[in-house]
Amino acid sequence: MSPENTNTMAALQGLQNSSSTVRLRAALAVGTAPDPRCVDGLIARCAVEPEFYVRDMLTWALTRHSAEITVPKLIDELRSDCAQARSQALHTLSKVGDRQAWPAITRAHLTDADDEVAQSAWRAAVILVPEVEKPELAEVLVTQLGRGGRETQLSLSRALLALGEVAEPAVRVATTHRVVRVRQHAIATERLLRHPDTAFEFALEEAKRIVALGPSGQEE
Repeated sequence: MSPENTNTMAALQGLQNSSSTVRLRAALAVGTAPDPRCVDGLIARCAVEPEFYVRDMLTWALTRHSAEITVPKLIDELRSDCAQARSQALHTLSKVGDRQAWPAITRAHLTDADDEVAQSAWRAAVILVPEVEKPELAEVLVTQLGRGGRETQLSLSRALLALGEVAEPAVRVATTHRVVRVRQHAIATERLLRHPDTAFEFALEEAKRIVALGPSGQEE
């Protein structure tokens, strides 16, 4: 067996090791010396890796390989039944930055019931979306306003901010939504669009105050 094959086998075996430190080193080794034969192993490991910092290294290792090889395989992962597989594939596509992946990010991903998948989809979408499709993307994103906890809401607001002024009309419509939680998040996001330096927590608390002082709405 050639030294190259030996190194490849060692790296693939390392990705399966019970030690997160060994898995991290294996991913680092593959990224340092990219080998197309390791791409499938890296992607498969992304779907099951429990440690965030190892997943991050796996993504980095994938970005070190040719997009011609990785992007089609990552797109295939977007159809996986495994939420982590979808989430990590979306995250990695956002890091690769190849706009050919854009059509593979669907409304189903942007509204996925799993918060991690949805957040990864939002981040990837605002990076890969063509300019002419930004308004339509904004309209889909605003349907998720009010969703989840602080981190999820912050992630969505950041995605809308990344779209810039094209997101303002859709956000403005949502500021009159009949659901209080949605209305609050929309008002906070609108404030951030106008004043990007405002802290999210401050914008959200201000939005809650505005909603409380305004006409009472019916919440589902």
